[in-house]
Amino acid sequence: MTLQFNAVIEPGEKYLVAFCPEFPEANGQGRTREEALQDLAASIQSVLDFRLAESLAHASPQAERTVVQVAA
Repeated sequence: MTLQFNAVIEPGEKYLVAFCPEFPEANGQGRTREEALQDLAASIQSVLDFRLAESLAHASPQAERTVVQVAA
């Protein structure tokens, strides 16, 4: 499944800087637009993985885990 998020790319001091409004803690940078977006995508994935692990750590052993799809 592919998820899509907004990306904002701005020139930084040395590199292009990218951020995602939906995930303020996720940022990327690169010499090119593609590098900045790839770095941002990796950062978003790290945030999602961390949030999932943290949430599941607090779930009860009896909790059901399933998947829900959201349409754009």
